[in-house]
Amino acid sequence: MNNKPKLWVLGNGQLGAMLKQAANPLAVDVEAVDIVNPSNEQLPIKPTDIITAEREMWPISETSKQLSEHPNFINRDIFALLADRYPQKSMLDRLNIATAPWQLVTDETNESGLHSALGDNVLLKRRTGGYDGKGQHWLRINDNPQIPDEWNNECIAEQGIPFDEEVSLVGVRLKNGRCVFYPLTLNHHQNGILMMSISSPPRLEHLQSKAEAMLSTIMNDLDYVGVMAMECFRVGDKLLVNELAPRVHNSGHWTQAGCAISQFELHVRAMMELPVPELKVNFQSAMVNLIGVDYDEHWLELPNAELYWYRKEVRSGRKVGHINLSVQDKDLSIGSLNKLKTMLPEHYQAPIDWLITEINA
Repeated sequence: MNNKPKLWVLGNGQLGAMLKQAANPLAVDVEAVDIVNPSNEQLPIKPTDIITAEREMWPISETSKQLSEHPNFINRDIFALLADRYPQKSMLDRLNIATAPWQLVTDETNESGLHSALGDNVLLKRRTGGYDGKGQHWLRINDNPQIPDEWNNECIAEQGIPFDEEVSLVGVRLKNGRCVFYPLTLNHHQNGILMMSISSPPRLEHLQSKAEAMLSTIMNDLDYVGVMAMECFRVGDKLLVNELAPRVHNSGHWTQAGCAISQFELHVRAMMELPVPELKVNFQSAMVNLIGVDYDEHWLELPNAELYWYRKEVRSGRKVGHINLSVQDKDLSIGSLNKLKTMLPEHYQAPIDWLITEINA
């Protein structure tokens, strides 16, 4: 009989499903709970069980309250803090961690004042709820910009940063305060949505310790436990934090193929206080997001690829799966990517070409 605590996940999307899959070999039971369409029945949660979440925000219901009010809900107050860009940015400023210059948009804020303070290109971001390019609005000085109705007090304004590229760091902080990290990941976005990632490009190695120091400072300040992702703009040798995610993250999916311990298993280990060794990368890996495309069994023909299909209704702009590819054999990898170009729509051609260029770098 298994008397170990169960790990409950607030949310049953693809991240919850992959946490459950990763936990099974560890003999840890994971229950991912639907909080969008809850049953409102009392869940059989024991006092010793552990609660985590796959998302920063959730609708209020009897089900979500039972989970979020449990005394073993790890990082309870951190989800709300980081879900709101205003306190998230305020925390970064307090910790002297570099981020894009910004300010809160209030009733007194006007467009000319924002351009005076932040420059010709200003990006408005809704304080909560924005992701994959949603909840954002550009104010470009030559386009007669207007702050959208009802966005005052509901958004922040950021200086538009002419960054060189976008990188992310995924790491974990354990209950004893120890922090462990994967190598930096290079990301490619299109219309605000992550399309491709590739792990540990050698040209980013000199930034690894700087990124680790930044994320360690954040997690230690929050007394955070578990996996956290830090998305950054690289401007020369400077890193500017763009966003923080207190959970497993899309840009860490490559760890399922390339590491002895994936980000999902790592989070389970941290939640359940299981041993965590130094993280071993077996080989460089890449990830291709499948966005708004129908399932195609021809993806399974790629010899160096692993498919993760989320079993979600396919809609335009919706992440419905991803493909991880090992890239230690460059010729094999480039051949697979060229085949993948014939299987995916036109808007995938440029991102795949970007990935091929990075593999060849």
